[in-house]
This record gives sequence, structure tokens and C-alpha cells, in this order.
Amino acid sequence: MLTYVSNDGKTYEERMVEAITNIPLYTDEWTNFNPSDPGMTILETLTGFETLQEERMADIPFKVRQNLLKLVGFTVNKGKSARLLLSAGNVRAPFTLPANHKFRLGSMVFETNKDTRIMDSHITGIYGYKQSESAETEEEKYTDFTFLIDREVKVPALIFGDHPTKGDALYFVVNNLPDPGEEITFFITMRERFNRNPLDGRTERLFADVVWECYTEKGWEPMDARDNTNAFIMSGEVKLWMPDSYAAVFTDAPGDGYAIRARLLQADYDVRPKVISVEAFLFEVWQKDTICECHSESKTGTVTLNSEIMEDAYVDVFCREAKGESYHKYEHRPDPHEEGRYYRSEHTGYGEVNFLFDKRLRGYGPERGRDCVKFVIYTEDVMRKYSLGQVLGYDNQEIDLPYDHVVAHSFCIIARRRVDGEYLYDFVRPERKGEGALYYHLLENDGKIIIEEAGRFIGAELYLCSVALTKGPDGNIREGNLLQSQERGDQLDEGVTYYNPGPGTGGAYREKLESVRQRFIKDMENPYTAVTESDYERVVLSTPGICLHKAKAEMDEERNLVRITVKQGTDENFPRLSEVYKKIIKERIEERRLLTTRVELIQPVYMPVNVAGTVYIKSHYDDAEKIIEETIANKIDYINSDKNFGEILKFDEVFHAIEMLDCVEYVYELSLRPKSVNGAKMVDADILPDANCLLYPGQIQVETVNFEN
Repeated sequence: MLTYVSNDGKTYEERMVEAITNIPLYTDEWTNFNPSDPGMTILETLTGFETLQEERMADIPFKVRQNLLKLVGFTVNKGKSARLLLSAGNVRAPFTLPANHKFRLGSMVFETNKDTRIMDSHITGIYGYKQSESAETEEEKYTDFTFLIDREVKVPALIFGDHPTKGDALYFVVNNLPDPGEEITFFITMRERFNRNPLDGRTERLFADVVWECYTEKGWEPMDARDNTNAFIMSGEVKLWMPDSYAAVFTDAPGDGYAIRARLLQADYDVRPKVISVEAFLFEVWQKDTICECHSESKTGTVTLNSEIMEDAYVDVFCREAKGESYHKYEHRPDPHEEGRYYRSEHTGYGEVNFLFDKRLRGYGPERGRDCVKFVIYTEDVMRKYSLGQVLGYDNQEIDLPYDHVVAHSFCIIARRRVDGEYLYDFVRPERKGEGALYYHLLENDGKIIIEEAGRFIGAELYLCSVALTKGPDGNIREGNLLQSQERGDQLDEGVTYYNPGPGTGGAYREKLESVRQRFIKDMENPYTAVTESDYERVVLSTPGICLHKAKAEMDEERNLVRITVKQGTDENFPRLSEVYKKIIKERIEERRLLTTRVELIQPVYMPVNVAGTVYIKSHYDDAEKIIEETIANKIDYINSDKNFGEILKFDEVFHAIEMLDCVEYVYELSLRPKSVNGAKMVDADILPDANCLLYPGQIQVETVNFEN
């Protein structure tokens, strides 16, 4: 049912014509296609059964398909807003950005999720520290890497040197640090020359481990850290929390100031860490555009609402007058003595309004409790189309929203119903069950809601309450942009620049059910257990957390043995398989191999190939010899190319590559020879390397002769 292939609604007659047409492709003995033939009767019966079966499958409800996929472990990936880290430059004094403050990049809108404090903090110096015994003074142990904060300079820095060791450190000297318990976010861009497989729980901190520390009035104290670089292995953010003590000025480093350092506890790097840039004191924003929002408060007297949308919007106020009951709508009345469901308001600052409730004078007011007051803020555009219609009560009622690509986790509607002559209001989020509740699904991509259970809300009127729009994967913007901040009435951030050092991440639309089904089918076709040579190569190359370039499996069926040669993807010229890599790969294979099959990991062999020859070149080509040598080297180089272990080097291919060069008239003489027969052998003019051997250029001696007519 989950794997059937649809025939796009073909009729019974179309299927019969297609079946009869295909009969000669399978047999030439069936020649009687008349209705009287028993074979045609069987074919008609099977075709009719197939048609009816597919019609039934096409009628399976959405929820049933979803639950069937859930039974086999496949669920719909929810839509997400892209997340972006921003740094603030030219900050003259600390200030606060309110929730839902907007930043724009063209038509793209990003917002803060909460009140965000912007500090006037920045890095003044970055220094690498090596515990070198040869250094005569403490200052000689430091290397200045301050250029890493310059956005115009993209020079990789070996922050721990050519040979990282335990105790080496990277110091960040800053002009100011926040109070104890506050968080700091860094973004570190690494030079990632080699494709590293995604990490899992077993491979995190496998090659290196780092402790982050802050210099305080008590000395160096450890900081709670969430290090997404995995100890400087890949680009990512580092979130730090200040220790309980206040920071103190550190004077031992070349530059004075407050200091944070990353100190190596383990340093078995497979690739030496190279940093390209460092950004600090970042804050997060999300790619969404809030067009109406709902705020909940638990106060009952004077309630302060702080939102930038307040400056040009409409506000509806709702209060809960008894615990567990629905809400009532309150209206604005300046007179504090007028009885009824009323409130007063005072504008106290940019985006800040005080709402005053007085139950004693007016006779009505919110009862103290969680979320006893709700404020719904509408922009003018939403006010024109916030009414969604009525709950009619039939199964799977579908209601169109005025917007599509809605952010699911922030979506909410208001259900208004008339009870005993007065209106009651309930705030309903998607897929929230309860006795008599309104249960509905949100199809955020299509801009629809589907009401599955009306509960006690039959006849209720529905209104938008909280809506934010997103552009899904388009929000995963590249790094290095300057975003424009929304103008503020208080002008606190005037002149401040906002820059994203890393790309946006996580933006996606809600996955369609057909896509989930296709993932299930692909997973069914993807073998978990390794059987063939290609299975073993695939398993090895997908080992989490490590950099691998090539793998070649070879079967020894008589001994029931699989030999696998592996080349690491590191910055060594002729890498050998390290003990750490062997351990990880063996653990990976142990999970996937057949029970009786033995596996042996083989170290790679690197064999140079010497080339000699004579080539006649055309006139007016001064660099012909260099071009010819580079062409030969590219053809022979198995280490840096896609050619695998044991792949034959064909003489004709090298010869033809030289002959096709614009500068070459013809190849007079050419020979290829491996340096040793222990790893490769000659087969006529070709070179056949062993199953664990990679070829690379040795001595290339090509004599060039000017061709004369």
C-alpha cells in the first residue's frame, strides 16, 4: 500500500490496450487475442482487479496514510524558519531590541524571538598559545592571530600550530564581558578542505576536546559551553555562559583586556585546524514576518506590553474572569469609573503601552492566574481579512487562510461562540486535544486548516490570532550580508550595522506526504547489511565523523574474507590509516557485516610512475613543456583524483591526452614505468596497480623538439 505505483487514473479500457500491446514483448506463442481465448479472459479479470484495487488505494484518507508511515518509523518533517546569527557593529552604548524586531535583506525579513540585549563588546585581540620548551619568555609562546577578526582578510591560521598538543590554547581578549550567568555566542569559520561525514554521538570529541575558560577575579574558571565546532573541527557557533564570578582584566597576554580561552584537553586531530575568521557577541534572529501576534500575561492590575508592532497596529484585549473559563473581550474606555468590561491604556515609550484594569471600580476584571490577559495585535492588512468563517461541524471541514507558508509553531486562531447571550472567546492552537475541544490540522504550505473535531464549537466564528509568514528554505541565505534594521522611534541603534558571519540554517517548508513515502521506499531499497563489494565500500565511506577519500573492497570467497583498502582525506601527502580511523571503521563494519564474514582493513600503498618520452611541439609555444608535464601528472595522479585503488592506467589515454594539446604536433616516443614491481605491474604498455595501490607522478622526463615543416 505504501509502495504501490500509481498509473495516473488509467481506465480499464486503456489498461487492456496497453496489456495486449505488450504481450509480443514477452512471448511469440500467444497469437489469439480474441475474447473467446481463455488467456484473454484471465487478462481481463486481472486488469479489472488492478483497476479496482488502485481506485481503492487512491481513496485512502490522508490521516490513514500518515499513520501507516508512522508505523514504519517515517513522520512528516515539520516546516521551520531559518535561523541566523547577527553581530552588531558601531555600538556606542548598550540597548535592547524588543521581540519581533525586524531586519531586512531585500524582500527577506528576519525577526528577534525575544527581547535581546545588545552590548558594546568586541574582540580586541586573538592569540595562540604553545607550550614550547624552546621559548625563552612567556610572550614568545604567543602568536598573534588578531587578523582573524578582519572581515576583509581571509588567510587561514594554524591556531594550534603544525603539531597541536594538549595544553595549547587560543586566547580571545575583549573590551567588555557581560555579568555572571549571561551568555556569549561566537561564530568560528574553519577552512574545511576535506569533506567530513556528519558526526554522531560516538564520534563527537573523538579527535580533540576543548575546555572554555574565562579569567575572573578568582583566576581561570571553566565556562558552560555548547561547542558546535566540535573542538575546531568544523565551522559553527560556540555558545558560552559566564561563570558565577565577575570577569577581571588579564594582563599576561600581549594585549590587555578581559579574556576567554579555549584550552586543548586532547589533541589527536586528523586534520590540523585552520581558522579563517572569528565573530563574537552574536544574537539570533529567525526568518519570519509576524503580521499579527498574541501576547499572554499573568498580571491583573497594570500590564505592560512591549512590541514594535504597537506603533502602527490595532489591539484587542481579552481577559479570563475565572480559572479554566473562556475569555471575554474588553474595550478601551478612558473614564476609570465607567462600569463594564473596560480598560485604560497609557503610551509610555516606543512600542510600550501600559494597560490598566480595575475590577473594584468597573465590576469586571481579570482573575489572577496563568495567561489571564491576552493581547492580540493586528496590522492594518490583517484587520481586513482576519475573519475565517464559521465552524459547520461536518467531518474534515476545510477553511482557507488568507496567507500561505505560515509558521506552524506560532499559529493560533480565536473561536468566538455565543453562550447564554454573551460572547466567549477561546484561543486554539493546531492539534490540541481535549474534551469538547476544537481539533484541527494546519496545512501551513497551502494556507488551510482542516477541522477534524468540532467539539462544542459548532457554529463558532473563527478569527486569526497569531500569524507569522516564512519563506522556508529561501531563508538559508549565504554568509557575509549587511541587514537593514527596522527604523525605531527611540533611535537607540542609529548607526549600528548588522552582519551575518554564517549562513542561515534550518529553513524548510513542511514536507509533503508523498515525499515521506518516497523516503520510505528509498530506505527499503537501501541495504543495511553489507553483502557485495560495493556495499562494503558504501558503508566505509559513510562512517560518521571522519574524512575519507577512497575505499576499495576485494572479496576472497574461499576464505570468506573481505579486504578493504581505505585512504584518509587529510592534508598529508601520503596518508596512512590511523589507529583512531581503524577503530571507528571497524565498529561501523561490525554493525553491518554478515555474521560469518571476516573483514580486514588494508593500508594503502602509493606507487610513483616514471614517464619518459619525446614530443614534437608547434612553434610559438614557450611553455609547452610545462603544459605537457602538467597533463601527464594529472593523468597519473590517483591520489588527488577520482581514480580508485587498483584502477588500470591505460597508456593510450595518456598518449591521447598529450596528443590532443594545442601545442603538440605529435608524440614521437613515450614510456610509462612504475618505480617498483611491488605494488604494480606492466600489462603490455599499461600499468595495473595492486588492489591496495594508488599511482602518482614520479620522474617526468619529456624532451620537447620544435617541429619544422
